[in-house]
Amino acid sequence: MLVRAVALSVIVLAIVASPARGGDGSWGWPLDDPQNQHRVDGTFDLPDTEYTAGHRGIDLPGRVGDPVRAVSGGRVTFAGSVAGVGVVTVDHGRERSTYQPLDPDVERGDAVEIGDVLGRLRGTGSHCPSACLHLGRIESDSYLDPLERLATTSRVRLVDPDGPVPTPPVGPSGNGTLRRPAGGPITSPFGMRVHPVTGVRKQHDGTDFGVPCGTPVHAAGDGTVTDRGPSGAYGNRVVVRHAEGLETSYNHLASDSVVVGQHVTTSTIVGSVGSTGLSTGCHLHFMVRRDGALTDPAMLL
Repeated sequence: MLVRAVALSVIVLAIVASPARGGDGSWGWPLDDPQNQHRVDGTFDLPDTEYTAGHRGIDLPGRVGDPVRAVSGGRVTFAGSVAGVGVVTVDHGRERSTYQPLDPDVERGDAVEIGDVLGRLRGTGSHCPSACLHLGRIESDSYLDPLERLATTSRVRLVDPDGPVPTPPVGPSGNGTLRRPAGGPITSPFGMRVHPVTGVRKQHDGTDFGVPCGTPVHAAGDGTVTDRGPSGAYGNRVVVRHAEGLETSYNHLASDSVVVGQHVTTSTIVGSVGSTGLSTGCHLHFMVRRDGALTDPAMLL
């Protein structure tokens, strides 16, 4: 029985360790994240030119002193300070990952495996309101979105068989200000992506719910309908204004079932899922604005 248990442990450890050898697969999360929440406070936003504002990586919230870990196996090509900010760069072969601000614990030329500690997160040298890791991804001289590489779930979790039952990991969640307008999986979250129709890399300004055509769409909160009808690439849409400067819109609808000026609640069906406008198939494209500015719906659901 003991031999069987040891053999099983070796197999599980081999499964967990296998991604460490390659640089072209999924990346591991660079900060310790016991609850597997995988929060991202700043998304990738490549500027139109090298002289305009943008965001050439993603910001992951952490605490001062947290270990910063290699996202994949490779070799350290830089470990030092740039303009007073601690930076580490790891070459994975075709791509490189960058980490800042941190106090490096590695040196140039060091070989690292996925999960190895590169340094400790600093509280200075960051553009975030509180401590965060700015993670970058580079291929040749081009900046790419790290979220396309980062694994968002853990396939295997080792636990002590004699210890307490662990708390199941939870996914990212918002503050509950709004209700989900439809069920189904999220097929495309808010953030940078390559548009499935145009092929252009741009901001995805809402959250897509993968549900069949004809599925009822509910208002995400109490409010007043301010617009309805065809709206270019968004297809048939309904717009609802809520309290505290919030506005939601429901796009690519097959049809709507409200009128402008109508008061709605979360039990009100505003329309049905469709594929109108610039769309590749049945889904609900749900958008949120706060005081006119685009907002990630996941932060409020």
